[in-house]
Amino acid sequence: MMGKKLTVALLSGGKSAEREISLKSGDQVLQALNAERYNVRRYDPGHELPRLVAEAAEIDVALIILHGRFGEDGTIQGLLDCLGIPYQGTGVLGSAICMNKIVSKQLYLQDGLPIPPYVVVERGCPQSQLDEAIRELGLPLVVKPENEGSSIGLTIVRDASRFSHALEAGWRYDRRCLAEKYIAGLEVTASVLGNDTLQALPLIEILPGDAYEFFDYEAKYTPGASKEICPARLSPELTAKAQDYALRAHRVLCCRGYTRTDMIVAGDEAYVLETNTIPGMTATSLFPQAAAVAGLSFTAMLDRLIELALEDAASR
Repeated sequence: MMGKKLTVALLSGGKSAEREISLKSGDQVLQALNAERYNVRRYDPGHELPRLVAEAAEIDVALIILHGRFGEDGTIQGLLDCLGIPYQGTGVLGSAICMNKIVSKQLYLQDGLPIPPYVVVERGCPQSQLDEAIRELGLPLVVKPENEGSSIGLTIVRDASRFSHALEAGWRYDRRCLAEKYIAGLEVTASVLGNDTLQALPLIEILPGDAYEFFDYEAKYTPGASKEICPARLSPELTAKAQDYALRAHRVLCCRGYTRTDMIVAGDEAYVLETNTIPGMTATSLFPQAAAVAGLSFTAMLDRLIELALEDAASR
């Protein structure tokens, strides 16, 4: 891929509610990057953007290991585009779309992907609208802020009297929340790797520990809190269907490089929940697990992401 070492800007930290996970992911990536191939400079966009701008001409490629707002939503991607720095993964448009759960769902529907029924609830709406949402969706239902990841602000509502409390928790992050029908089933995640030629990686089955109602923030990031099985124990037909849905989601949401799409499997259907454009890179993260089962070590996977970043930049 290269004769000389590439200078890689490793971006982690930032200002979002997922800052600590981003820093941990950055630590893992730093350890895994091949020191014989890369000179790595680490930047925390939470306070080091001026240094990144000043040193932009010396950087060959960036690895964005940021989660949530100002990292996964297209903002840092736009800055890097302005600076002429290639980066792994999805660009401004796709990043902004995937970060917004409501817009993502509209595009899933347009592509014919199965999703749980949902309604949008704005801050300050009348009680009558809440009552109508419960009549339409039934109980239990799931409340999610419009633009957060890692299950931040997410609540499963099993009693109608708790609906407004769940919304208040979500509205702390966004003025709009998603109220979505709760579908009981098996949680799986489907990873995709590539730009124009896409590879669906093995599915991962997620089993949150008994202490967790669902795969929430703590269940995601506490080692041993959840069990992940890869490949997922699904039929070949259902596996192929879920992988096809992940490929379709990747394309319809204008994604590049890599994504991870979360789903709930119930019966013979997989319901698409959301697509992540910068999957976690900690020791417990799902995308690296799927890549490993597909034959890519953590280091080789990072090499591939850098290759895809440079390939994408050269094709523009």
